[in-house]
Amino acid sequence: MNDAALARKLATEAGQLLLRLRDNEDTNAKALGDEGDRAANRLILDALRRERPHDAILSEEETADPARLQARRIWIVDPLDGTREYGERRDDWAVHVGLSIDGVAAQGAVALPALGACFCTQFPPVLQAESRPLRMLVSRTRPAREAIAVAEALGAELVAMGSAGAKAMAVLRGEADIYLHTGGQYEWDNCAPAAVALAAGLHASRVDGSPLVYNRADPLLPDLLICHRDRAAEVLGLVRGF
Repeated sequence: MNDAALARKLATEAGQLLLRLRDNEDTNAKALGDEGDRAANRLILDALRRERPHDAILSEEETADPARLQARRIWIVDPLDGTREYGERRDDWAVHVGLSIDGVAAQGAVALPALGACFCTQFPPVLQAESRPLRMLVSRTRPAREAIAVAEALGAELVAMGSAGAKAMAVLRGEADIYLHTGGQYEWDNCAPAAVALAAGLHASRVDGSPLVYNRADPLLPDLLICHRDRAAEVLGLVRGF
């Protein structure tokens, strides 16, 4: 199968595993989240090593191999994005399986298992029109100052949500219009979401407007903007003013 189909298959299967684990485990939130991270990571990485043995892998749950820096193709995985939300048995968590080629988020899938949905680069949905007033996604636990300021300037409503993948896919699904994040992320937090967003025709970049670049020695990739293309210049200009 092609890369996008493989990403979708693995994200879906990991999501199904996480749902079974959540439904069968009667443990506290932290223990459930930790077990979910381990189980989903094992499923995805075992399959990638079997199906794409010559590709490199970067996962949140594994020590990074420096040899990956010489690879053109690297799978970037967050087996459970939103561990807290998963442990609390909320719906706003995700599974990310992304593929970076020459530093670009080229293919990928983001599963929202609790919602029974999976989005991939091969079959991006038709985008919905922006709402009025606009809706700005922010972290439900630590909303970024810049996002709040931009929302005020645009007259946008704030929508609090958990994982990065859930927020990115909320823009894709038409449940929100702008995802602006400045609070710190890593490559695994946004590679798959950015790939899917770009495939659907959305804008995805750093908050200074520069491209998202993957497979760097330091996987820190601290800021992100996902929105409609026609809205991007205005949002980027507002961020520069704060």
